[in-house]
Amino acid sequence: MLAAKVVPLSLSLSSAEKYQQEVVRRHGLGNLNMLSSLSGSRLETKKSPFMTPCLNMSRVSTPPSPSPSPSPTESSDSIPAQLRVNIYSESLPFIQKFRGKTIVVKYGGAAMKSESLQSSVISDLVLLSCVGLRIVFVHGGGPEINQWLVRLGIQPNFLNGLRVTDASTMEIVSMVLVGKVNKHLVSLINKAGATAVGLSGIDGRLLTARPSHKSDQLGFVGDIATVDPSVIRPLIQSGHIPVIASVAADQEGQSYNINADTAAGELAAALGAEKLILLTDVAGILEDRDDPGSLVKKVDIKGVKRMMGDGKIAGGMIPKVNCCVRSIAQGVCTASIIDGRLPHSLLLEILTDEGAGTMITG
Repeated sequence: MLAAKVVPLSLSLSSAEKYQQEVVRRHGLGNLNMLSSLSGSRLETKKSPFMTPCLNMSRVSTPPSPSPSPSPTESSDSIPAQLRVNIYSESLPFIQKFRGKTIVVKYGGAAMKSESLQSSVISDLVLLSCVGLRIVFVHGGGPEINQWLVRLGIQPNFLNGLRVTDASTMEIVSMVLVGKVNKHLVSLINKAGATAVGLSGIDGRLLTARPSHKSDQLGFVGDIATVDPSVIRPLIQSGHIPVIASVAADQEGQSYNINADTAAGELAAALGAEKLILLTDVAGILEDRDDPGSLVKKVDIKGVKRMMGDGKIAGGMIPKVNCCVRSIAQGVCTASIIDGRLPHSLLLEILTDEGAGTMITG
């Protein structure tokens, strides 16, 4: 989010949703939907103007969506050429700000459960990669793990929001996160036109785990002892998208279930990322937890610690905020907690001043 406000088409933006609704009213579809389309007739060239390793634009497609809304190609074809050019032009300052910078995205929540939101996230990732941002994609997969545990007759068990992970459960966690969810996301990104490489924290000692201080109660739930990003640096520099499953092993080779927010934050710090983004099921940090309209758009570390002290940040938001604060303290420029329920929330956060949640700064 830049200091100078860029207001597309002279629209007054009071919220991300109002922006989208106003564009829909005026032009029949969202600017962001058009921007996320990579298959417009004028884009069907063999070379990207940004010299990134994305595939020929004419071959790019996005995962199918159950939504009855027009396809990206139909949407872009219905926009007047001049308006289309204006939209791309207005994105330029944001692209220039982030091009060549590493952005770590933690994927989960509603955006993982809904096929249409999943399609939106994948489309956003591919677009951002194609214009030169270096994306690292970290994921969990709680709902999928629960489904497989139930299928295998194992009852999911939680303690204070953390999964109790015995040896049998850890085996299922590894199978589902590394073998199923990770490869599914890789295939979706590859299908959409970028090049993704699936890894877990175990690969190349990317993440080394240690037992949680509550291991006697939680079992094989681990904390991160060290991060060695050397295995993914060449991938990032080549324009590929590393897709990281939040499973790690200790020095003895024992696997541990790692909180995906924590994994994303520690990876962002180790990579010297420009930005950490956590996709969530809430609008962001609220000044009043009971008032969805009290979204805090931007806050520094002192401010967010004061809010925690005042009890304004509680429950499941505390570990997310702590993850952001820790990553910023280790050198990440900004960290954002954004609403993954909004279509194209990643584009809203990165390519507009309005954003899609709360940005925490140093």
